[in-house]
Amino acid sequence: MALFSSLSERLNHIFSKLTKHGKLTELEIKGAMREVRIALLEADVNIFVAKKFIADVSEKAVGQEILQSLNPTQQVIKIVNDELCALMGSTNAKLEVSDKPPTVVMMCGLQGAGKTTLCGKLAYLLKKQGKKPLLVACDVYRPAAINQLQIVGGKAGAEVFEKGTQNPVKTAKQAIEHARSMGYDTVIIDTAGRLHIDDALMKELENIKEEVRPNDILLTVDSMTGQDAVNVAETFNKRLDVTGVILTKLDGDTRGGACLSIKAVTGKPIKFIGVGEKLTDLEPFYPDRMASRILGMGDVLSLIEKAQDAVTEEQAKKLEQKLKDASFTLEDYLDQFESLKKMGGIASVMGMMPGMNKLKLKEGDIDEKRIERLKAMILSMTKKERDNPSIINSSRKKRIAAGSGTSVQEINQLLKQFEQTKVMMKQFKKGKRMPFGMM
Repeated sequence: MALFSSLSERLNHIFSKLTKHGKLTELEIKGAMREVRIALLEADVNIFVAKKFIADVSEKAVGQEILQSLNPTQQVIKIVNDELCALMGSTNAKLEVSDKPPTVVMMCGLQGAGKTTLCGKLAYLLKKQGKKPLLVACDVYRPAAINQLQIVGGKAGAEVFEKGTQNPVKTAKQAIEHARSMGYDTVIIDTAGRLHIDDALMKELENIKEEVRPNDILLTVDSMTGQDAVNVAETFNKRLDVTGVILTKLDGDTRGGACLSIKAVTGKPIKFIGVGEKLTDLEPFYPDRMASRILGMGDVLSLIEKAQDAVTEEQAKKLEQKLKDASFTLEDYLDQFESLKKMGGIASVMGMMPGMNKLKLKEGDIDEKRIERLKAMILSMTKKERDNPSIINSSRKKRIAAGSGTSVQEINQLLKQFEQTKVMMKQFKKGKRMPFGMM
């Protein structure tokens, strides 16, 4: 499911009505802006934020230069895009880096927002960037919190510093000393959460902040809670002066209110977004890319970055050579499925492609399980069959179907689809079209 699909669909519907007009009047733009305001409020955007956003867009959109331009609708959409970017922070806000290692990152938030898991995800992301992070267990109240951090730390390949249930402030201080002596360049402190904000929690967080002087205080909030997430961010910010926000569960049924309101309400940027359960599902937040996705223009830059992570330069060159030689096999086809999986699956990739929102795809329309069935069929073939599918006769199809738990009909569909993919890739090589949709 695409991020903020409901809001994106509403905005595209509003702009499609404007497109039907050759020229736009001030009245038509104001009418469209009223509809945009309703769409924002339905997406749970803070009412004052929505009001100011519409006022800012309207002021720029009704200028004579826009009204008399050759394509006023495109101009209006550009203004909306620019204002969405400004609303969410304009530029990517990076982690602060200490002049004298280690850099200290203090993670905070309410229980249930995914803070402990995010500590592991952040450590994994930093390790990919060549950093050496140390995780610190300072949540001594929630049962199994320390064990949970050790598990996610193990998956991320990061050491966890813990001192049991001793005073968290003391543990945090000892962790910094340990990091200095052992050459860790980043310390990520997992602090205690609560079901609700209370003074005891805030006092403890304030004491940890006072003791370790963190470079970043990152607040984890659940984007699915909408305006509650904004209220939580505002309260934490007043007490701790947070430096940034991590929005989790953006892969769920999120209306978008928190993402579009937090920066305007707190003045603090969203630094990262959580887009799934896997360790790799933490991404830096780019306001311009998010605005583009909300308006249905896709997110090609993020798509390219995911592709670069999923496929090595050597693999890309090998595939390019196979396209030139017309020697693309079912073995290569299998590799493409694996690359898609590394990129987050078909649904994730399609959500970043321009114009995909217009297809109005629902969650069930993209069957990730079908990919697993296709992989099972290919893996049930011999190497000779994968290299030369033309030898797969009736008896071989029956054997492959039995081995993969599928049917001969599905084997036929796979082989037909593979041949179509080869044709499409040849066309792509000639510059005729993009090879998306090969699945």
